[in-house]
Amino acid sequence: MKSLIVFACIILFPFLLFSQIPDGYYSAAEGLTGEGLQNALYGVIKGHTEYPYSSSETDTWDILKESDRDPENAENVILFYTGWSVNAAQEYNNENGWNREHVWAKSRGDFGTSPGPGTDTHHLRPSDISVNFARNNRWFDNCVTPYVDGGLETGCFTSVSSWVWQPRAEVKGDVARMIFYMATRYEGESGEPDLQVIDYFPADDYTNDPVHAKLSTLLVWHQEDSVDAFEQNRNEVIYGYQGNRNPFIDHPEYVNKIWGPEPALGVEHSAHESVGVYPNPARDMLSIDLEKSGLYTLEICPINGQLLSSKSFNGKSYQADLSSLPRGVYLLH
Repeated sequence: MKSLIVFACIILFPFLLFSQIPDGYYSAAEGLTGEGLQNALYGVIKGHTEYPYSSSETDTWDILKESDRDPENAENVILFYTGWSVNAAQEYNNENGWNREHVWAKSRGDFGTSPGPGTDTHHLRPSDISVNFARNNRWFDNCVTPYVDGGLETGCFTSVSSWVWQPRAEVKGDVARMIFYMATRYEGESGEPDLQVIDYFPADDYTNDPVHAKLSTLLVWHQEDSVDAFEQNRNEVIYGYQGNRNPFIDHPEYVNKIWGPEPALGVEHSAHESVGVYPNPARDMLSIDLEKSGLYTLEICPINGQLLSSKSFNGKSYQADLSSLPRGVYLLH
């Protein structure tokens, strides 16, 4: 039997808790690429409801407690860079709690914590205070020096020679999609900064210019770490507050349509064959197209890896019946 190993995310609609994209929300972006697509998306997501950074009324603390809630402990939030679960009610608590990380560093555009980019929860994440300090405003890129915090492995990496930071593997794609969101949402209108993703490191690591790096690395991270259920649910929660969505969570394909050469349909594996999986998101049926005919086995698992379905087929195309599966996010193998 020919062995083909492909991992893809299958999303079954409609979700009860997440990925409920309003009908027609992205209609202005249909058929567009490049700058035209980015401009159209800006028109869709600009003008969101702004919340204060800190307030006795609803503020960014409150939103993050809901958007980043630990699904296994409703009293806790998940810290972004480390994955640690901590008590949400503590907030900063004299450095004994957690703080709010601006993934697009707030000095890159010098917007601080002002309403707009400084309080946009699409790029704010709960963070361990000392890990957040270590990340500082470093550029995002691959690096090799493990960052250990108080004797604890964080899964993050930094560098002793370059001003760069690499998050744990589970959130690399999250970082990329938040950076792409910020570069699309903030275009220099109405006194807002014009944020740009660049593919080089400025000579001044501490520049306040409205730029963030490194584009080519972020494009790879976006592919390596696909959208997951936590990220989708987070997008939905923030949409409920701000009234805008992160397009690159709802439509990951928009990333390459704007910043990179759009890849051919399919996912390559080690034998250089490709597989097309569509539609994604799916509802009742999923089509699989392969480059070569052969005997294949299709396995479908939820995100915990438990095998739900295994079907063998002969040929180069197959239609999988998903109608009996519960709504959710699945892995295709």
